[in-house]
Amino acid sequence: QVQLVESGGGLVQPGGSLGLSCAASGSIFRVYTMGWYRQTPEKQRELVATITGAGRINYADSVKGRFTISRDTAKRTVYLQMNSLKPEDTAVYYCKMVVAATSSGITTDYWGQGTQVTVSS
Repeated sequence: QVQLVESGGGLVQPGGSLGLSCAASGSIFRVYTMGWYRQTPEKQRELVATITGAGRINYADSVKGRFTISRDTAKRTVYLQMNSLKPEDTAVYYCKMVVAATSSGITTDYWGQGTQVTVSS
């Protein structure tokens, strides 16, 4: 089994910055794509940013130029640095990792427990 543990999040004023991290542990052979998603009561869960094992990065248009995703493959950790935060960034943020438990090539998606980010004055 694999567990993803998120840290960071909290309350920040508009224009401020916040960092999130998510570390994986358990039965892991390799971690492929890592990513961050967010969800509000009014919206379905949406992609924020992803980073592949080769380092290819994809951002939602709404966060381009403000958020930065990075990963430490050896530590099985993904990070999200959020700058110039806006009230509309308020959401529960979830990390997701595509994990292979063995060398078979079979992968499973795992999600973190979610962490609340609130942008408000």
